[in-house]
Amino acid sequence: MLKRCIAFISAIALLINLTGCNTNNKKRYEAEFLSLFDTMTQIVAYADTKEEFTRFSQYFYDELNKYHKLYDIYNTYGDINNIKTINDSAGKEPVKVDKKIIDLLLLAKEMYIKTNGKINVAYGSVLQIWHDYREKGTDDPESAEVPPLIMLQEAAQFTDINKVIIDTEASTVFLEDAKMSLDVGSVGKGYATEQVCKMAEAEGYTDFLASVGGNIRAVGTKDENGTLWNVGVRDPDNEDDVLCNAHLSDASLVTSGNYERYYSVEGKNYHHIIDPNTLMPSEYFTAVTIICPDSGIADCLSTAIFNMPFDEGKAFIESTPNTEALWVFLDKQIVYSSGFINFLQPSI
Repeated sequence: MLKRCIAFISAIALLINLTGCNTNNKKRYEAEFLSLFDTMTQIVAYADTKEEFTRFSQYFYDELNKYHKLYDIYNTYGDINNIKTINDSAGKEPVKVDKKIIDLLLLAKEMYIKTNGKINVAYGSVLQIWHDYREKGTDDPESAEVPPLIMLQEAAQFTDINKVIIDTEASTVFLEDAKMSLDVGSVGKGYATEQVCKMAEAEGYTDFLASVGGNIRAVGTKDENGTLWNVGVRDPDNEDDVLCNAHLSDASLVTSGNYERYYSVEGKNYHHIIDPNTLMPSEYFTAVTIICPDSGIADCLSTAIFNMPFDEGKAFIESTPNTEALWVFLDKQIVYSSGFINFLQPSI
């Protein structure tokens, strides 16, 4: 609790006076905290007072923390049954869980079908191997290794999402295969971001921008004039530069890239987005950005499209309503879907 409070209090103090674009005399406030989903959460809002923003930020933190604990695959929290509890009970018995887990897994199953298996939350056995090798390689670069393909192929035998049995009436989840495990990294942060933003809106917080580890959700606008939120899409080669700026309102922007969570073996980088066809890090793109109304779906699609050849991914995006994408190829070429330009600054 103390660590949480220190992180929250130290981050909430930023206050920046609005200049020019706001006519209702509200001020811009920012907060950030580091303890949730193993990443940084940032919140920006325009409010009448610091106290108003503090209440909102604390509310956002508290609600997001609930999802953080439920979707954790590494830690347990008292009497809370979370994803780790489900994994620990694989092949043994169903686990009664919060509806927040049920709804997440139902969405994950739906997106598995829609993306033809390009994202699979039942891929934990494979992803755990990569996680362990990445951790070891990061801690001791000189002994860094790539997992043996035969080890990955063996683990891939225990990734059948149809063996994730969800009983909505009993609110239970059961992994039929004792050797399988869930990893909700491709959807958890985005889904949690979406749900907390919707809850905040219902509580009357109607104009803000939230970023949870790069899962960005714009709610409402900056001011009474309807000024859109301006979100930069990062240049994969330089974290201080942007490729373009997207103007958003009531929309989400999520990027998957090969420049985070990677380690090196003999001069080659191995990132965390694993292609289910090869069991190796996907090598189609440097980054893929998705814009759509729902952050959970955007999270799923950024991973799925990253794992698709360009023609397949572009056809998927163009056939999906209210969804746009930006691809950054390995040779630095940038391609937009047909409607992405509608979100860009006129000068882009």
